[in-house]
Amino acid sequence: MAENKKKYDIEVVQEGFANGVAPGFPLNDEQKQKMIESATEAYGKFLDALGCDWKNDPNSNDTPRRVAKAYVNDLWAGRYTAMSPITSFPSDGYDGIVIERNIPLTSMCSHHHQTIGGVVHVGYIVGENGKVIGLSKLNRVVEHFGRRGAIQEQLTSAIHNVVDKICENNLGVIITVVATHNCVSCRGVKHRGAAMVTTKASGVFRHNGNDARQEFFNSLKINNGGHQI
Repeated sequence: MAENKKKYDIEVVQEGFANGVAPGFPLNDEQKQKMIESATEAYGKFLDALGCDWKNDPNSNDTPRRVAKAYVNDLWAGRYTAMSPITSFPSDGYDGIVIERNIPLTSMCSHHHQTIGGVVHVGYIVGENGKVIGLSKLNRVVEHFGRRGAIQEQLTSAIHNVVDKICENNLGVIITVVATHNCVSCRGVKHRGAAMVTTKASGVFRHNGNDARQEFFNSLKINNGGHQI
């Protein structure tokens, strides 16, 4: 079975926004290191403004660099590092539903820079002479868009947009994100355990009562790992 690797136009958010790519994307190692150095200095000043004597605190004296590295290399990596080429394959006659459940999601609220954690469920139906997506690529799509500043609604749409483009000639795509937001549990109302559910659907998944939509949501009830829909 032949592979098909393409570059797709997958970015829909303005460059420079927290949930978009950084100017000059993708950044090389030298550019990332310069960003880390600049962010380290800036975060030190931020701690100074908060009255934190971080320079003399043995637990905090390297915190500005740790935070800067965490943003560039992990928390916001999707803004700076390109995703590997997306792989799709001929469906070889398969025309049923494809579902990948419980893809881990780690993201960050772009409002308060608190963590968002949960799972993403992806479903699509292959069209005639359509393409199926390499399984690990769905995980990579979630990582690419999750590792940024985000609001869950737009993140759901971004993942849907990419799957819709990669799975050429599909009959429908559906994405459901179930996540908890630390900005709800640690500040403001301070309620723990509240989960947000967002769904973006197209094609045959669009309407309630549709057999394909029902099959997708029924599958999420099986071994759902505690994430109720």
